[in-house]
Amino acid sequence: MHRRLAILVLTATLAAAPALAQERPPAERQTLTDLAYALGESHALRQACAGDGDQYWRERMMRMTETEAADAGFSSRLTQAFNAGYATRQSEFPDCGPASKRAEQAVARKGQALAGRLSSITRVIRNTGPAESLPEGVDPDSVAEAPTPH
Repeated sequence: MHRRLAILVLTATLAAAPALAQERPPAERQTLTDLAYALGESHALRQACAGDGDQYWRERMMRMTETEAADAGFSSRLTQAFNAGYATRQSEFPDCGPASKRAEQAVARKGQALAGRLSSITRVIRNTGPAESLPEGVDPDSVAEAPTPH
């Protein structure tokens, strides 16, 4: 479940890499803010069981803000949302248990939906030419580098 959410979050942020946060319409900016909140929740819930040293979701949040290259105001808003999500779940679930595990799964589903919404926005990332000019087997919507010939 965590791996799937991490992949969706990474895909959503990378899929829009050249579209800086300030170029996003308000609805997308709100989705990013909601995703930052969900990442904060996930961070607190994961730390409840894995300990304070676990920085898995915090690192993903940092990657998301770096990828978005948001202006100072929006970057602050994302950080505040992450911290609010973290504080809410940390106070609600200070210890690991069945309830915190269920909450973690619910937050993962919410994060998947938000990341899926962002990843559904189609933007061509690496190629500016028509899809016909791509090597065979390369998805024109992929953010992965094309394989290099040997």
